[in-house]
Formats: sequence, C-alpha cells, structure tokens
Amino acid sequence: MTAVDISDPVLHEMRERIVSAHATGMPLRLRGAGTKDFYGEALDGEILETGGYAGIVAYEPSELVITARCGTRLSEIEAALDANGQFLAFEPPAFGADPTIGGVIAAGLSGPRRASAGAARDFVLGASLLTAAGDLLHFGGQVMKNVAGFDVSRLLCGSLGILGLITQASLKVLPKPRAEVTLQFDCDAQSALARFNGWRPQPLPISATSWHAGVAHVRLSGSPSAVRSARESLGGSVLDDHDAATLWRDRRDQRLPLFAEGGSSLWRLSVPATAPLEPAGADLLEWSGALRWRRCGVAAGNEIRRQTRELGGTATLWRGNGTGPMFDALDPASLDLHRRLKREFDPRAIFNRGRMVADL
Repeated sequence: MTAVDISDPVLHEMRERIVSAHATGMPLRLRGAGTKDFYGEALDGEILETGGYAGIVAYEPSELVITARCGTRLSEIEAALDANGQFLAFEPPAFGADPTIGGVIAAGLSGPRRASAGAARDFVLGASLLTAAGDLLHFGGQVMKNVAGFDVSRLLCGSLGILGLITQASLKVLPKPRAEVTLQFDCDAQSALARFNGWRPQPLPISATSWHAGVAHVRLSGSPSAVRSARESLGGSVLDDHDAATLWRDRRDQRLPLFAEGGSSLWRLSVPATAPLEPAGADLLEWSGALRWRRCGVAAGNEIRRQTRELGGTATLWRGNGTGPMFDALDPASLDLHRRLKREFDPRAIFNRGRMVADL
C-alpha cells in the first residue's frame, strides 16, 4: 500500500467534497453512470459524480494490462481492447447502457464467461482508493507478480463503494478467442442441467452455457481445431454468428423479457452447479447451472431463500417488489469482518451508507 499525490483538478475537487463530508458525517452516494442504481440495499446520501475523472492511463497490449480512471466508460475500454484483438474476459454486464469502469469494479459482476474465465476480481491487478480521510492509497500493481499478501485491490471488487472511492484500476485482459461457435439444443431445464453437468468435467472449450424457454445454448471458444472437434462431438445445431453475438450480449446485459417483467420478483440464485433443479426451479440457467434466475410471487421470497440455503447457495432479490433485503444476511463472522473493514477505511460511514449491509 502506497500513498499517491493528488494533483488532477477533478480528483482534487472530489477529495475536497469527501473530506468535508467526513468532517460533518454527511453521507455520500458515489455514482458513475448510474447503470446499477438498482443494485444494493439502499441509495443514501448526496450524489458524488465520478464520471468526470476519466481516461485510459496506460495500455500496453503486449503486457495484457489496461489501467483506467474510474469514470472511463466501458465502451471506451472495449474499443481500445478490440482494436488490438483483446477483451475483458469476465464480460462485465452493461445493462444495455454504458457503465463506468469504477462502477464495474465496485459492483464486481460478471457475465456469461464467468464459469470458464473467472470472476471480475480475478482480473483486478491493482486499484487506487480515495479514503474518507482524503488519503489516496494504491494497492497491488500492473502485473500479477506484484500481488502479494492481503490483496485489498481485489477486496474492493464487489464492495459496492462502501470502503471509499475507487479512483483507478489496472485490469488483466486476454486475447480474443481465435474461433467461436454457439450450439443450440431444444430441451427442458432438467435435460439442459444434465447436459451442462456432463460436459463440465470433459476437456471441452466451453466458454458459456445458457438455458431459457426450452432452448439450451453452449458457446465454444478457442483454437479452430479444438472448437471444430467439440462441435462435432456435442452435436446440436449451429447458431448464426450474428444471432450468437446477439444472444450472448442479451445474456450479459440482461435484456431478456425475463428481466423486465413486472408484478413479480426476480431472484438471482447462486448454487453449486450440481444442485438439483427442484425445489427452487429456474427460468434461466447460466454458468453450467451454477447461476439460476427465478420469477415468483412476492409472497414466495422467504421460501426461495430457504430452498436456496438448503441447496448450499445464496439468493439475491434482483428485481421486483419483494419484501426484505436484497442480499442474504451475513453470518456473524463475515458481518464482523465487514464492520472492521468499514471502520478502518470509512469510520463515519459516509460512503454509500447501507448499500451493502443496512447498518454500515
């Protein structure tokens, strides 16, 4: 951990607001593009816009690392990477808009490739954090070998901004696959789950799976020979490249009607991939069955949480009119750790108060 000098005028202005809020105890709500305003327990405090602190700081394609300021739009980063045949392998959801990279890291969400490539935090090499006291701290580095000990930079990924303002992040990027094919199978959810579980231990170049509305899809990514061999082995029908790109973009950005329906609650169930489909059920399967989406009536919320716990997973009230918190309650040990970290970085709880845990 090292302190970094603050000289940029935009960063300086944000620091002044943070220091003033810390002195008075006034809560601040950190906001990039607002694409994930729905995500979290509460939106509390005066808005502190972070989009003005933007720009790619460093990008060396041969090193497979990109460093950008928090307000940099995801589209700008993706365009720079695409020009060099590279991409963010965790496929961060954009929700049909254009989030900032600071919001991407703070939310820590991953897209369809998560089960094969890893989670968002697996790609965070370093980050800078502006604390409530006005200190700008840098954690990690720009290469994997610099990450050692207690990795705060990855801890910040998924923290929902409750520890401070993530001002900059260095991310590992990967070359785009040389070949990619999506296969389609007509089947019910139970058959799809059985297929996914049967494929998972095999040496197949599977980069994403999905089942929805009676159709299963599997994306194969890698060398042309590996993709061709897997395609011949698995069977199914081949999806047109354009349709395949649209399908996985819709999965990544949650543009299916399932995510927009009103009048009921949408649950995000994270369970072991081998967990039985019932009793919780699923309207959409992803990540080889480890991620399941379920629409149900408001009154079924407690039962969904109970069933998911029995399967060894967690349930998140993603969208809708459900009652109770968005996230499952933390166990006492985890809650104590969250409180200790919050006191260390933000003792007066000015950052995104209550966004992750109601009393933090």
